[in-house]
Amino acid sequence: MRLLSLTLLLALTGCGYHQAGSATHLPVNVRTLAVPIFTTRVQAYHTEMVYTQAVIRELNIRTKYTITNTDKDDDAVLTGTILSQSIAPLTYDSSTSQTSSYLVTITAKVILTARDGHILYQNDALAYREQYQSTQDLSGFIQEDSPAIRRVATDFAKAVVADMLESF
Repeated sequence: MRLLSLTLLLALTGCGYHQAGSATHLPVNVRTLAVPIFTTRVQAYHTEMVYTQAVIRELNIRTKYTITNTDKDDDAVLTGTILSQSIAPLTYDSSTSQTSSYLVTITAKVILTARDGHILYQNDALAYREQYQSTQDLSGFIQEDSPAIRRVATDFAKAVVADMLESF
């Protein structure tokens, strides 16, 4: 029985299994991380701000790094770029012939660079989508694309931080 247990334990440790958080793209000497406001290549209002804030919030929740917004003396810098953003009609109301829901799609890239210029993490095409309903009642109209973009940014931030930290 002991031999079987030992064999199983050795097999599992040799298969790439590890404790969550033990594999990381970040060297142990990284203590401060700069996250400047993302740049954008689209003409959409505040998407880069929403994405930057979501990433900073997620880093603050999931890590013990000191997060700053400038890259003066930080150990690493996470830069991001909003590459594309589209809002497309998804469904139509047959009774009114108007769009009843839309699909927001945002693509971004991120690069984590050490102080010495070495790239620690990079992903050039992170695409996220969110559907939102449009309202037919114009008297109670609420613009729904901004909350949809915040939800997309939250999903994006969770994925980026998890990928940076876990290396799966």
